[in-house]
Amino acid sequence: MFFTKDKLKKSTMVSESDALPGRTSEIEISGISAINQEALKRPLHNNEGEIIVGMGCFWGAERKFWNTPGVTVTSVGYAGGYTPNPTYEEVCSGRTGHSEVVRVVFDKNITSLQTVLQVFWESHDPTQGMRQGNDIGSQYRSVIYTSNAEDLNTVNESKLRYQAELDKAGYGPITTEIEMLSTYYYAEEYHQQYLHKNPNGYCGLGGTGVSCPIGIIK
Repeated sequence: MFFTKDKLKKSTMVSESDALPGRTSEIEISGISAINQEALKRPLHNNEGEIIVGMGCFWGAERKFWNTPGVTVTSVGYAGGYTPNPTYEEVCSGRTGHSEVVRVVFDKNITSLQTVLQVFWESHDPTQGMRQGNDIGSQYRSVIYTSNAEDLNTVNESKLRYQAELDKAGYGPITTEIEMLSTYYYAEEYHQQYLHKNPNGYCGLGGTGVSCPIGIIK
C-alpha cells in the first residue's frame, strides 16, 4: 500500500518531548450512556471488571462491546499517549501518542475477561501496526490496557493463544500494544455511543475471520 508523507508521519509514534501540551481541564461530557443510561464514570461494582481496548476507529469498536452479553457499560476515549486531556482533533494529528480506545465494564457473574478478549481479537486485525484497514495513523493501532497485573497476565496468555491460530492461517505477528493503563481520557460527548446516535455512521471495523479460543495456555 502506498502511504503519503502525511500518513507516514501519523503512523510514526510521536516522542514525549514532541507531543502536544494539552490542557489541565477535562473534556466535559454528560457521563451518561445513551444505550442504557448507566453512569460512565461511576466506580466499579464488586462484581465488575474493566478493560481498555483499541482496535481502530472507536465508533465501531464501542458498538461491538455494547452488544456483547454481560457488558455493563461502555465509553470511548484516548489512552497510551502523552498529551493530557487531548481533543479528538489533536489525537487525529498523530501528535499526542494516544490511541482511540473503548473502556469496557463487564459483569463477572455473566461473562469473563477471556470472553471480552475473544470479541476484541476476532473483531479486528491485530497484525497491522499503526493502522486498521484504510484508517492509517498511530491513533488506530491495536492496544489493550489493564488496571491490574492479574488481568495483564490473562491478556498476554490470550495473545499467545490467538497468535497460534493466526500462524496457522498465515498471518504475521500480533502488533497489539499490551500494557498497564496509565490514564484514560474520556472523548467528547458526540463520540460517546456514536453509532447508536448515528446508526448509518462510518464503521471500518473488520476481523481476520480467525476464531480465538477461550482459555489460558497451560
